[in-house]
Amino acid sequence: MSPGLRFKRLRYRGQVVHGPLADCWKTPLPKPGIDWRRAPFLACDGEMSSLEASEGELLSLGWLPVDDGAAQLAGAQHRVVRPSGGVGQSAVVHQLRDVDLAGGEDAGAVLDAFLAAARGRVLVFHNARLDLAFLDRLCEARYGAPLLLPVVDTLRLEQRLLARRDQAVKAGELTLGGCRARYGLPDHAAHNALTDALATAELLLAHAAARGPGLKLRDLL
Repeated sequence: MSPGLRFKRLRYRGQVVHGPLADCWKTPLPKPGIDWRRAPFLACDGEMSSLEASEGELLSLGWLPVDDGAAQLAGAQHRVVRPSGGVGQSAVVHQLRDVDLAGGEDAGAVLDAFLAAARGRVLVFHNARLDLAFLDRLCEARYGAPLLLPVVDTLRLEQRLLARRDQAVKAGELTLGGCRARYGLPDHAAHNALTDALATAELLLAHAAARGPGLKLRDLL
């Protein structure tokens, strides 16, 4: 765990409610100096009703483990959330309609299942800032503290890679599909939480493989 993450957790130590989030915090995390293939990851993606956590809700969440340098499809999960409000115009993006979500789960139950899967793992998102804003809000409402788990952001990894190459970023090059295209990965059906989580896992593996032997977990964080 990084010193910064440890310090942030200390700030909330007295107010985090016992439960799945506290259990995550108690579970040992992989050391940053290990080979990246030895680190247990959880590739994740969420679909939301807005780009702003203060205005929208989490509608679905998908995740799957990445162990020993391979995506573990047997551990994949796709959970649909029953929102308190309507999806509005966001349905154009993710194709989730109000009628599709009527039979969804309570957001708290989905969060708890996600936290159980995340114990001891490093989370992987593409554009982590967006997903974490919604997950942090749910965690704070339910457990009194934000998520505060280690995160790899494949968007930031690719951004740094292009900067090291002194390469100007063109429109669309940092989208999940744009980043995958640089490694010859196929197009995928975007804006389904589980499909995007798998696409993010594949991007992480391609990025790490391209950087060659000797890559450590800390080089991805």
